[in-house]
Amino acid sequence: MKRVVSVSLGSSKRNHTVRVDILGEEFSVERIGTDGDVKKAMEMIASLDGKVNAIGLGGTDLYIYAGGRRYTFKESLRLKNCAPHTPVVDGSSLKNTLERRVIEYLQKEKGFSFAGTNVLMVSAVDRFGMAEALHESGAHLVFGDLIFGLGIPVPLYSLKALSRVARIVAPIIVNLPIKYLYPTGAKQDISSPKFERYYQEAQIIAGDFHFIKKHMPPLLKGKTILTNTVTPADVEDLRRRQVKLLITTTPELEGRSFGTNVMEGVLVSLAEKDPDQLTAQDYEKLLDQIGFNPRVEYLQDQKYA
Repeated sequence: MKRVVSVSLGSSKRNHTVRVDILGEEFSVERIGTDGDVKKAMEMIASLDGKVNAIGLGGTDLYIYAGGRRYTFKESLRLKNCAPHTPVVDGSSLKNTLERRVIEYLQKEKGFSFAGTNVLMVSAVDRFGMAEALHESGAHLVFGDLIFGLGIPVPLYSLKALSRVARIVAPIIVNLPIKYLYPTGAKQDISSPKFERYYQEAQIIAGDFHFIKKHMPPLLKGKTILTNTVTPADVEDLRRRQVKLLITTTPELEGRSFGTNVMEGVLVSLAEKDPDQLTAQDYEKLLDQIGFNPRVEYLQDQKYA
């Protein structure tokens, strides 16, 4: 049996383990939160090194992308380096392939039309593949990287603007502790309404769920959430806020949509290659073989539609 473990800086309340068969291989897929404790995460990653098939970095990014450039978070690199023998992945390679495919799938297989639709992407440097795919689909995009990442209420309206800002800001922020940029530990369980205008003006709210949740208003009637990791409790919370439609880019496994870092760990384990040796085409081929499809779930009765 192959074992993939996501070590997350997020809340331990979100821990989950499933066993699943993928392409004839039995997998144990686990998510272990360290409640924002970087030292604990480092120790756990070191203890798993050489004992599991792949380790995912959760609650953080190793890389962010903009304008054809890749920026590496210093703290996340320290975490990765705790496991010199086992592949450590943050999901960024899978985001660049899977999440592009999700937009294509929704258009071709589910009849979605993004053209002219107002889409708020809470952070595009975190999911640049999705951002580019939505741009190509004709969506009217608002990028909230400054708003939700740094608390600066300045929206960005184009990939060019995002790239210009990233060239200035990214080299600075990648040297900061993750806790200053992204909800970790108990902060993942808290939602403090703010910047409501940007939520309400959007028809679709897309991106990392913890960034979405961070300032989510009490009501999001009729909205579509396009995201990644959600628990059953998250789904019920969105239902109470009258969200109409939930789409997760990773499939549902026993009621839970795991993060892209976990799914990338699964693919790396199947390929039995170093992640640096895997190309976008390798990921595409594996995704075709597995047949991963996004989760598409309507959350409301017709009266809320």
